Amino acid sequence: MMRLLAGIGAWVRQWLADVGHAALLFLRLLWLGPACLRRFGLVRDQMHFLGNHSLAIIAVSGLFVGFVLALQGYNTLQRFGSASALGLLVALSLVRELGPVVSALLFTGRAGTSLTAEIGLMKAGEQLSAMEMMAIDPVSRILAPRFWAGVLVMPILGTVFSAVGIVGGWLVGVVMIGVDAGSFWGQMQDGVDVWSDVGNGFIKTVVFGLTVSFIALRQGFEAQATPEGVARATTRTVVMASLTVLALDFVLTALMFKL
Repeated sequence: MMRLLAGIGAWVRQWLADVGHAALLFLRLLWLGPACLRRFGLVRDQMHFLGNHSLAIIAVSGLFVGFVLALQGYNTLQRFGSASALGLLVALSLVRELGPVVSALLFTGRAGTSLTAEIGLMKAGEQLSAMEMMAIDPVSRILAPRFWAGVLVMPILGTVFSAVGIVGGWLVGVVMIGVDAGSFWGQMQDGVDVWSDVGNGFIKTVVFGLTVSFIALRQGFEAQATPEGVARATTRTVVMASLTVLALDFVLTALMFKL
């Protein structure tokens, strides 16, 4: 019994220590934000690496999600004689939920794993230790620009996903099925609010950008300096970031729409 209690106590103590280290690292990355913006060239290069390389999968996925939304939405709305509201259904589904969430999950799989592997390999190759020997802080020089690049690029990717998805919904709903184009765009314009719908979706993308970027960088920074350690850290990034995004989506939705 005493061994069990000792094991539980050691696990709790280690968990609290990990949470404390993560919180300190997160606050430090936030504190380094103004310094990163003053050296915007570093952030710009990482935005190109993270955003431009993720743009193709974001756009293609958004297009097919729009296709599916239009097909499923039309079949459902037609039963109630409300096929003219297809544009509103597609737009609200994308800007409120699917745009921020799916783009964050895709960003995790494409850019988050890349960040973890890159930082983990730098640690395994002792490049971070070499920087410390030269009195260069790896957090401010390596982690902070990548963190803020992820935060800045995530809203752009989410906007692209939603915009392309709406175009995909228009292609299927108006061009293929034959829904009236005026009703499609008119109901969308009347029913989508800039602040409560588009604004809340934008806030979600910012929060998801903070979350995914931080988890990816921390997993790489804390990875064991071996190939197996880097592989495990990359796997943890996908699992932890994906679950955290889904959990935060529920919390943010409940707060935004006062459920």
